[in-house]
This record gives sequence, C-alpha cells and structure tokens, in this order.
Amino acid sequence: METKATEISSSKMFGGYNKRFKHFSPTLGCSMTFHIYFPPLPSPSHKFPVLYWLSGLTCTDENFIIKSGAQRVASSEGIALVAPDTSPRGLNVEGEADSWDFGVGAGFYLNATQEKWKNWRMYDYIVKELPKVLSENFDQLATSRASISGHSMGGHGALTVFLKNLDKYKSVSAFAPIANPINCPWGQKAFTNYLGGNKADWEEYDATCLISKLNDVPTTILIDQGEDDKFLHDQLLAQKFEEACRNAKVPLLLRLQPGYDHSYYFIATFIEDHIRHHARALNM
Repeated sequence: METKATEISSSKMFGGYNKRFKHFSPTLGCSMTFHIYFPPLPSPSHKFPVLYWLSGLTCTDENFIIKSGAQRVASSEGIALVAPDTSPRGLNVEGEADSWDFGVGAGFYLNATQEKWKNWRMYDYIVKELPKVLSENFDQLATSRASISGHSMGGHGALTVFLKNLDKYKSVSAFAPIANPINCPWGQKAFTNYLGGNKADWEEYDATCLISKLNDVPTTILIDQGEDDKFLHDQLLAQKFEEACRNAKVPLLLRLQPGYDHSYYFIATFIEDHIRHHARALNM
C-alpha cells in the first residue's frame, strides 16, 4: 500500500497553493487525506515552518481550508498550514458511524486502548506519523519548526498534544476547545468507549488535568471563546482550564468574544490573530 503522499488536488490562493494529499497510514490501518497550504516560495531552497490545525467533531481535512480564510495571513507570514482528517475512515467497525460525536469524524486525538477501537490512534498519527510523512515528502517544509492549533475537539487535541510534547511545538492556540473533557458529556462518551473505565487514563488526554502536572510552559496559550457558544457551559468548560492555568501559573490569554458562537464565522473573524501568535513563536 502506498505510504508515500500522492497529490489529489491543487488550487492557487493568495499566491500559494492549497494541495490535498492521500497516503496509507500504518498507524491507523487505512488511507488518509490531509491538506497543506504552501505560501508563495521566496527562493528554491526556502523552508516554511508548519502550523498544524486540528478540526472538530464531524469535520474532515477540508473544513478549515475551505472556510477559515487563514491562507491570506499564512501567505504573508510565510507559514505552511497542515490540516489532517479527524479520524480513521473506511475501516467499517460496527457502530463507527452511528453518532456524530463518536467514531468516524470524532477521533478525539487520543490512542484508543479498547480492542474494538484499536485503530483510533490519532494521537500517534498527529505527533509521530504525519510529521514524518511531511519531512519525507516535502523538502520545502521545516517540520522541526512547528506549532499547533485547533477548534472544539481539535482545540482539545491541540492543547493536549502541545502539553504532552513541549519540546516539539513552539506555540499553541485554540478556538472554543473542549478544555476539560473528563467532565463533559462529549468527553465522557468518547473516553469511556476509547479508553475504558479507568479515569486515570482519561486524565492523560485532558488539558485541564495535564496543566496541573506542569510547572514550566514556555509560551502563552491563546484561546478564543465565543460568549454565545451554546456549548460553552456544558461541553467546553473554558473556565475550568482558566482556573487550572492560574493555579499552575501557566500563561494563558483567554479572550471571551461577545456575540460569537461555535461556528467558522467565529474562527474566520479571529484566525489572523492566531496565525500571528504562531508566527512570532515560529520565527524567533
């Protein structure tokens, strides 16, 4: 099976290109797609730093690329955007598509330990396999200079991946992240099925729990959260994460944005601030 990334589409945008690729993932046991936005190349030998974007429930690798408008500022800042998919696909596991908040499109960026869901290893795919695929296939990417961001389930993914790998990422940000999944219905459903009943295992993929174990986060965490987000108080729990950061003396900039909801209209409004936040870290 073809583990090498094969280009399946290309569209010019802001002087650069949105390109979609397909490859076989040994980690997940299926073919996967991902998008890269390549800014305009200033010289043949130039290498772009990478910003990974992790998407939310029901999303694919396409949502961010089509809806966010992030390419405009990524082009001017010279940052490549990498948007992977949100779960394995095509494995035909019984029940994988029965609900929108679990299974296909809902990988939660963890490594499942329950036998039925053993292919749901999005944590290893994002942290280990995908960077290797990028470095082996794209000379113009400086994969050692990377940052990470995401939305909702992907915001949870970005925060946990960053906090567990402070040596691998220069900065992190999130839009409306599921910030304390062990205490919300989405997280409890996913963690019970993927990880089993041991709550200590759940804490390894909960940003609020991870923060309490860290004492030296080197960069400010940026989070934007819409105040009119219908999921804020029962699913996202930004205030729990804020409290944990305060107790651990971890630098956090949590911006509550009046009138904004959970949608890509909200993301598109503030994405420029996030790209520039990462650009400062990546270009230091």
